[in-house]
Amino acid sequence: MTIEGTTASTGPNRRLRLGMVGGGRGAFIGGVHRIAARLDDRYELVAGALSSDPERAKASGADLFLASERCYASFAEMAQAEAARDDRIDVVSVVTPNHRHHDAAKAFLEAGIHVICDKPLTTSVEDAEDLAATVERTALIFVLTHNYTGYPMIRQARAMVEAGELGRIRVVQVEYPQDWLTTRLEATGQKQAEWRTDPARSGIAGCVGDIGTHAFQLAEFVTGLRCTQVAADLTTFVEGRPLDDNAHMLLRYDNGARGMLWASQVAPGNENGLRLRVYGDKGGLEWFQEQPNALRFAPFGEPPRTITRGGPGSNPAAGHATRIPSGHPEGYLEGFAQIYRDAADLIVARLGGPQPDPQAALVPGVRDGVRGVRFIHAAVESSRRGASWVEI
Repeated sequence: MTIEGTTASTGPNRRLRLGMVGGGRGAFIGGVHRIAARLDDRYELVAGALSSDPERAKASGADLFLASERCYASFAEMAQAEAARDDRIDVVSVVTPNHRHHDAAKAFLEAGIHVICDKPLTTSVEDAEDLAATVERTALIFVLTHNYTGYPMIRQARAMVEAGELGRIRVVQVEYPQDWLTTRLEATGQKQAEWRTDPARSGIAGCVGDIGTHAFQLAEFVTGLRCTQVAADLTTFVEGRPLDDNAHMLLRYDNGARGMLWASQVAPGNENGLRLRVYGDKGGLEWFQEQPNALRFAPFGEPPRTITRGGPGSNPAAGHATRIPSGHPEGYLEGFAQIYRDAADLIVARLGGPQPDPQAALVPGVRDGVRGVRFIHAAVESSRRGASWVEI
């Protein structure tokens, strides 16, 4: 059996046709997604509803050389029109501010189109659960771009924990400090600061929703554990800002492990300081995002060693996420690209191509997104209760 434009053994004999919602003029993350999608030459951007402003949407589409008839004024129009085309998009990237994720993603799922969505999944638990139910009902591919899970040494760390090299996990420490919101940048009209500090677009949390979710999800991804309870102290240090810009938390995991999470966007001297430490009864691991190609492994009673991407001691899980020889920098864009490459493998399999490498199935999905939204709401509720323990 063959599908038009495919062969039973190889899937589509073309790049996947990609659409994008959001990410037009003045947006940061849209450009990152477009680079990531093209890095491994698996996608071609052919359609977009690139702004909620129709004129800006058209102009942004022209900037990207999209055909004028595929530059849409709204995601609803785009989903309906693309679903009716013979050359319809295979998948859409949703890269809008948080408050539009649910409606946009659901529109394309209902139209039978696979979805890649930026995090956090939605701004409410109800919307997150609704999206999860929609994904399960439509049986479509849904990928959430927690891009740090695509880094080779994070895949390495996960495999080492899974293989028992750290033993039983006891302690998890994760932090994500930045300094870019140390002043009230949003008051200057800076677009990225403006929407991230606006409850109407960002949701009920600021720093916690923007970067705290990355830290939370990364800890669960590497350890394979589920955080069951959180005690959180959320603070807004910058006067006039309606959402949190700093968070300290205690975490309890389902195996009895204990954790701590610090996320801050008001920590001068920190650019993108995501760091993870995991300790078991046999050893410990440490990874730092600003030096992503190295993983520090300390077996108990032995000298610590540094494992580098592609170097001695790196494993097949890291190899799956690696593009260039060891010693050459590989990081943020490639981590994003790994999510897109794994998503492409999953989608191609649905189009009649070969079964994907099992490593591709590690990409975060809609249920990871639900976890993230529940974490945000639990952290906010805990802080409201004076940092008391709240179930996730």
